[in-house]
Amino acid sequence: MSAIVLSIGTTHPWNVAGVGRDIVVGADFGVRVFTAVAAVSAQAGYGVTALHVLPVEVLAAQLATLPWDSAGAVRIGALPTLSAVRTLVEPLRLRPWLPAVVDPVFSASRGGELADTATRYAVRDELAALPNVVLTPNLDEAAFLLGSAPIERDAIGEAAAALRARGAAAVLLKGGHLDGEPADALASAAGVEIFSEPRIAGEMHGTGCTLAMALACELAGGTPIAHAVRAARAYVRAQLARH
Repeated sequence: MSAIVLSIGTTHPWNVAGVGRDIVVGADFGVRVFTAVAAVSAQAGYGVTALHVLPVEVLAAQLATLPWDSAGAVRIGALPTLSAVRTLVEPLRLRPWLPAVVDPVFSASRGGELADTATRYAVRDELAALPNVVLTPNLDEAAFLLGSAPIERDAIGEAAAALRARGAAAVLLKGGHLDGEPADALASAAGVEIFSEPRIAGEMHGTGCTLAMALACELAGGTPIAHAVRAARAYVRAQLARH
């Protein structure tokens, strides 16, 4: 039987990010993906042009249909409202054994907001602090979550550890936007590990979503966190090399 990942977040019409991208990545990993949609976005190469937030009752009804107790992991992307965050927190809190990869997407990479300020604080204080969460912020998102200045290369390990100290099981701080070679920092119960390889030329939309879902697929199969990060990063690098 295939591993199951529950994907919860916002759509992207090109399926290069969001729940549509999760289905594509899941197929590559041989994982069965179940989805719940919190919002529908209109996006293109120039950013978000419209965002339709589904009523929280509709999100809750979708969540109630998901096979929570058969799932191996959860992948959470952009959540548009405070009520959406709180609706999702409860089933995660009830299942502390279920790894939940939380990508705190607050805005689209090409421009446009996907979450207001109250929602961002709820992600920080309620969702990202759950003990089964693996948090995967980029540098800007991590700076917001920490209330800090921009994070420099020599501080990514310290920043990842500081975020984990707020309650998450692990934090993978993505440093793809650093000048020079990209570097990511994983803070887990084993300590802090830095991952860095030469930058691959080219550009691919949705790298953060791709990495988070690849990580969820690995965790759903029982892969330990550090090995799961290595495998997920290798998958993203292979995808980048094809663009």
